[in-house]
Amino acid sequence: MKQDSLLITGAASGLGRAFALRSARPGVTLYLIDCEDRRLADTAARAEGLGARVVAHALDVADEAAMRQAIEAAETLDVVLACAGITGGIHAAAKAGEAPGESEYQVRRMVAVNLDGVLNTIFPAIDVIRRQPLAPDGFRGRIAAISSIAGLVSFPGTPSYCATKAAVDRFMVATGGNLKQEGILLSSVVCGFINTPMVASNEFPMPGLVQTAEATARIMAGLAKNRRRISFPRWIAAGSRFMDLLPVSLAERYYQNQPTGAAGSMPAVSEPGVA
Repeated sequence: MKQDSLLITGAASGLGRAFALRSARPGVTLYLIDCEDRRLADTAARAEGLGARVVAHALDVADEAAMRQAIEAAETLDVVLACAGITGGIHAAAKAGEAPGESEYQVRRMVAVNLDGVLNTIFPAIDVIRRQPLAPDGFRGRIAAISSIAGLVSFPGTPSYCATKAAVDRFMVATGGNLKQEGILLSSVVCGFINTPMVASNEFPMPGLVQTAEATARIMAGLAKNRRRISFPRWIAAGSRFMDLLPVSLAERYYQNQPTGAAGSMPAVSEPGVA
């Protein structure tokens, strides 16, 4: 699998940063995108220290126009890793008599980053890859988007996170069935808990927690094997699929007795700047 030119979103931390540093070496060009400019600059400096050529863009993946401009400027793209994402859960009711839930802002921001951010990455990337010749392995390029095992269930504790990850998985797998005819591989990464800053504040047990280095190795190995869906840990994925087959009332009875701990990487706000 050719890996001389990689585009990575969410490159300032977590999986994105791990992919960047894992791939950095002389002869490699890394196109790195993240909205956290200081941490992105640190990732870029470390990758350059390992010999890679780095083009960094400090921007929000939800900005469609800026994303297209940045990605279409890439010379070639062998591998695209859409890692940018946020998580969040329900918050206590704001008023007496109301049920706990997510604010409209949180839901819309989750969709903007986790779903639209993926689309803003892959559509311009597809345009770039289409211009490339077929490699000896029969592919022009590979694109992977990070979904989640959460996308296999309807967990009341993280409704919009589950929904956005489900949408990413279905879109990548379904669209990939068409694009493979052009030599473009689309892969959905259906992973469980990975030891990144995103889960650092979780205050509940995380079964099957995978270390970041192992996760990146599994994902790259899956891409090299042309897998359209890369899933791990498989036993958790299998259990989640089983739960989704149960009647909603029965599944909810189980889920509502599970601890949710911290709400994730989003604060409990109704609009930006509101505590």
